[in-house]
Amino acid sequence: MKSFAVTAALAGVVILAACSDTTLTTTAPTTTTTTPPPAPARAPLPPPVDLSVHIVPLEDVYLDTFGSGALPLSESNLEIREALIDAIPPLDRPVYESAAEAFWLADDDLVLGYLGDRAYAYPIRILNFHEIVNDEIDGVPVLVSYCPLCRSGVVFDRRLGDQVLTFGNTSALYDSDLVMFDRQTGTYWWQVPGRGIVGTLSGEELTALPSVTTTWAVWKMTYPDTVVLSRETGFSRPYERDPFVGYAESLDSGSFPFPVSAAATDDRLRASEVVLGVAIAGSHRVYPLGILGDAAFNDEIEGMPLVVLSRLDGPSGAAYSAVIGNRQLTFETRDGEVFDRETDSRWTFGGLAVEGELAGETLEALPSRTTFWFAYVAAFPEATIAG
Repeated sequence: MKSFAVTAALAGVVILAACSDTTLTTTAPTTTTTTPPPAPARAPLPPPVDLSVHIVPLEDVYLDTFGSGALPLSESNLEIREALIDAIPPLDRPVYESAAEAFWLADDDLVLGYLGDRAYAYPIRILNFHEIVNDEIDGVPVLVSYCPLCRSGVVFDRRLGDQVLTFGNTSALYDSDLVMFDRQTGTYWWQVPGRGIVGTLSGEELTALPSVTTTWAVWKMTYPDTVVLSRETGFSRPYERDPFVGYAESLDSGSFPFPVSAAATDDRLRASEVVLGVAIAGSHRVYPLGILGDAAFNDEIEGMPLVVLSRLDGPSGAAYSAVIGNRQLTFETRDGEVFDRETDSRWTFGGLAVEGELAGETLEALPSRTTFWFAYVAAFPEATIAG
């Protein structure tokens, strides 16, 4: 039986076991509560995935066995696949707290932010250990997804046609990216594109929603009334520790923890370059946030004018339509602030005009994905690079 041995160990932690229920070996001290909350009962097993239906080679999907290397899906059996389901447990009943209660977050901690009826922040400290949050926000069933191996934060609509799907973790990777499953059909889903790749829903794609991955300082300054995913998850995990310190440098040296396709090795950018990906009418474009820096980048995709507001903090970025009513705006930065040239109104990172003629107006946020370059280009090899 062939397998791909995974040996990447970062910061004294076996990186691929860092988020599972398996015991970790680490040189760093860990803290545990004296009376940890009971773990939620394991969800019922989904229908077995139909391996006869797939749009990627089964041998290119790898199951992480957490200690025994990586096993190609084509060489697995039902017993192994079921044993690995939700080894990295998703959160199906998320609990939120106020920004003031999230005193445990440092200003430079990353959060995945989403706007529904209010602002929601999902700390990467927590997502590193759970990767998937199923919730309903403002009447929309949402999937908050994050893959630490791709630094890929994407929020999806869980509705597909007349179905509402609920997601779990297969413990598999494709192109070194999280592979999820839905509990309704057992289909395997590739996280960054939100695409079914094995099973009855292969070829279907989830709808991405507007989101932003940024620092806690930027998010709470932009949305002071935000709520935050609480550490009261029902699981005992070392949320204070980042098991992925140094991981980006490993990627840039060509060391991927799982096999990747030729598309993922596209060298137009560094593998670990953090990009904001925007898709309009089937055209994909990425904005390298660390290269853009603190900027307002005006662009047009398939005839739609847009602006990407980027910040070195994170680095992070958000994409907005550049049209208010019937007026197209162009943007620029001055002394660290964003203004439009047409009315000289001042805008926040959240797309809100706070001063000038357009004060009170809000730009329409566009669906986007924040990921490492290698993960985005693997999913969308036709993507162009802005600038």
